[in-house]
Amino acid sequence: ASHLQPVNLLFFPLFKEPSHLQPVNLLFFLIFKEPSHLQPVNLLFFLIFKEPVNLLFFLIFKEPSHLQPVNLLFLLIFKEPSHLQPVNLWSGIEPMPFSKHTIEQRISAISVDNVDKLTSYREFLLVCAGFLSALEALGLPHSLSGVDRLVRAHGHALNEIFMLREGRFPRIPDLVVWPGCHDDVVKLVQLAHTHDVVLIPFGGGTSVSGAVSCPSNDPRTILSLDTSQMNRILWVDKENLVACCESGIVGQDLERQLQEQGLTTGHEPDSYEFSSLGGWVATRASGMKKNVYGNIEDLLVNVRMVTPTGVLQKQCRGPRVSCGPDFNHVVMGSEGTLGVITEVILKVRPLPSCKKYGSIVFPNFECGVLCLREIARQRCQPASIRLMDNEQFKFGQALRPVPSYLGLVLDGVKKFYITTIKKFDMDTMCVATLLLEGDHKQVDTQENKIYEIVVKFGGIPAGEKNGERGYMLTFVIAYIRVGSMFTVIIERDLGLEHNIVAESFETSVPWDRTLSLCRNVKHCIAEQCKALGIQHFMTSCRVTQTYDVGSCVYFYFGFNWTGLSDPLRIYESLEARAREEILASGGSISHHHGVGKMRARWYQTQVSDTGVRLYQATKSSLDPKNIFASGNLLASKL
Repeated sequence: ASHLQPVNLLFFPLFKEPSHLQPVNLLFFLIFKEPSHLQPVNLLFFLIFKEPVNLLFFLIFKEPSHLQPVNLLFLLIFKEPSHLQPVNLWSGIEPMPFSKHTIEQRISAISVDNVDKLTSYREFLLVCAGFLSALEALGLPHSLSGVDRLVRAHGHALNEIFMLREGRFPRIPDLVVWPGCHDDVVKLVQLAHTHDVVLIPFGGGTSVSGAVSCPSNDPRTILSLDTSQMNRILWVDKENLVACCESGIVGQDLERQLQEQGLTTGHEPDSYEFSSLGGWVATRASGMKKNVYGNIEDLLVNVRMVTPTGVLQKQCRGPRVSCGPDFNHVVMGSEGTLGVITEVILKVRPLPSCKKYGSIVFPNFECGVLCLREIARQRCQPASIRLMDNEQFKFGQALRPVPSYLGLVLDGVKKFYITTIKKFDMDTMCVATLLLEGDHKQVDTQENKIYEIVVKFGGIPAGEKNGERGYMLTFVIAYIRVGSMFTVIIERDLGLEHNIVAESFETSVPWDRTLSLCRNVKHCIAEQCKALGIQHFMTSCRVTQTYDVGSCVYFYFGFNWTGLSDPLRIYESLEARAREEILASGGSISHHHGVGKMRARWYQTQVSDTGVRLYQATKSSLDPKNIFASGNLLASKL
């Protein structure tokens, strides 16, 4: 078999090595003294048309072979091109179920008309005529389109994606409005309060707690307030290192614009490509580099939130103020139940002059956790330090790119050193990834101190390249795990089409209970799966954040539901049982995902009856008609 790439057989005997990471047209190589770029090239076509295209494909199909070479015989037999690489049809490699062509076909098949006909959501419109007339008089962009409403009816939680694909939402917003600034939001909230219209703020749509789903039993008009057009950086104060931004700006856009001025927030959650600043504040978000830059509560200086009874904001931007309870903390974590966050003032920092990755191999997960604890105790954590368990380590290895011939040799040498000389067991070893940021001297000093600690716990430095790959694995998993209405077509479907449901959930826990919590939750899930007759499942975890007093632990769980009915209900019962085990083992309801509707059943026990009454009193004061009736945190009372 040709491994994961085709090899030009004639090339190998002549040059004594395979054709690198790509097939090579030997004649092209002999003439031009270089391989054929990123795809095999039909030499004749190249000489005529000056671009690498499979000539036979072009002559038959009247178009070039897109962004990938195509094995024509494969295409003719299987009616689709051969994924992201050329495939030797007779190599025995089973084709993956997706390709660029397949994805394009699926996306092009979706239209406003098709979705509207499929769902018939138009018949459920509950729009107050008086409100709609007043809204049109304000001139705010709005839509009654089925697609616009459906896209904003869900986040990225498994049950929402599964429902989007297999079922039907009991309720979606009746209309969508796009305010363009703080003043637009003030007018819209006042209008909704007058007409008793429910408002659900919508940012990047990356919630995994059911926070943006509509309450199915509310008879009022439900409006999705999309903040995506409130996406500007209003001003930057380089002297005091703060910036004021509108809440709808997406993380990657915020970072790009700040970096053009030599600045950064340093806030980098897994979802930062799509999640919004307002969403970070509303859920008390955490970023991967919090050890240097802090979590959102550390970055936030001031915030404006529009409520039905007025705008909540502080007047002073001092670095610290002793002025009674800090109402910023009323806004943070409110999850759209008290008002709409419109503007945020954040701390910014100069871009670091040095960024360096690293990785460490430990003989087992326990050694890794103890090492991270000591690094936290000595307060020398790098910007990011993450510890993967053995299951996740193996999963990461499966996602690695295909090595070259030399790479295969080097991998063999490394494996021999780790398993034979150092006596590490491939079924227990785990890996930590590091990201260090600062000036060169700070990075070198911190790196040396960390590796001094690592040796005491049996760890072995595993190189910068592995560290970078491991850090990026976080984003890869996020892409595999999540999807919006359109990205789900190419992401979640990969598992769902093979009868696999999977999700992640997280918690924070004191150091002395971190290991026992991980063991207990894995054991709990395994026992529940056995009881339900689930034969093929996987549970993995990793420590993603470290603090003086504890850590954040992420769990990833999935199973194959072939032969089982109602996989969504089964998964929800398993995750609920895992959450009960987390709480019993000393963990929290959530570290940064928030409560939403999915974890609302545990909210009262976590904050006490008095805490619930305090929250309810706040909501009654700010939102007396309960127009922010998303049902997050506590079930809305009509």
